[in-house]
Amino acid sequence: MRSWRRGTKEMDLVLGPFADANLSGMSRAELDLYDDLLAENDQDLMAWILGQSAPPEALAPLLARITAFAEARLKAAK
Repeated sequence: MRSWRRGTKEMDLVLGPFADANLSGMSRAELDLYDDLLAENDQDLMAWILGQSAPPEALAPLLARITAFAEARLKAAK
């Protein structure tokens, strides 16, 4: 729910589908990290995903995974 109700539609459309497709297969440690990511500001998240600023080191691998997922969805939609 928190992935689909972020506050900005852009982050809803990035995190919602990722969560639907991936959360059930994630480990407890990955879920804890995802929960940490959800506590971040949407504007910061968007800047990190778009590569406009560097994410915190701990979140970088998860953000790379989310970014790759979003890019693949966009390519598939074309």
